[in-house]
Amino acid sequence: MEASDERIGEVIEASTGGFSAQCYQLYKLPALGELVKCRYQDVDILAVTCNGSTSSLEPGRRPIARGYEEASEEDLYNNNPQLNQLLRSEFSTIVVGFKRGESFYHYLPPQPVRLHSFVYRCSPDEVISFGESMEFLMLLSGVQCEVPIEELIAACLRVMGAFHSPESDFNMRAGRKLAEIYSGDYQRLRAILARLK
Repeated sequence: MEASDERIGEVIEASTGGFSAQCYQLYKLPALGELVKCRYQDVDILAVTCNGSTSSLEPGRRPIARGYEEASEEDLYNNNPQLNQLLRSEFSTIVVGFKRGESFYHYLPPQPVRLHSFVYRCSPDEVISFGESMEFLMLLSGVQCEVPIEELIAACLRVMGAFHSPESDFNMRAGRKLAEIYSGDYQRLRAILARLK
């Protein structure tokens, strides 16, 4: 991994098909559809963020409203510094491939990540290189997650597309792959494409 990689969290639950991570900083969640990675042995496991949440650290204990007399949300957090210790931000992911050496693979890795593995944002170069093949869309299209799959696929393609120049054929290649995947489901295909604008 590059020294400039931004470490954003740590794995707290893992399976072959995905993992959940807790952010080191409250509310510093990766965007829906963002490509993140963590290392297992000699492999960088790549995953797309599919949900984010912020909740109490104590199971069953809900946060209570504290800002009635505060002028702003910033004042609320400044006057209640303990909130940063009582709350946590987490995100869940779907594994869409891995990188070994300089090669990217667009299928599930042989092993899940370990608990407490560090999670990093992928660099722009990694996002562009990973997006050279659209095969990862097959993995995304077949999963169930907390958000509608149309929203997740569109968010992922918008995030990845932002790293490509307007002259690139990224959107065209994505559209062709989606048309192949959803050849029998025009409504879902149309819903995804509408969200890419």
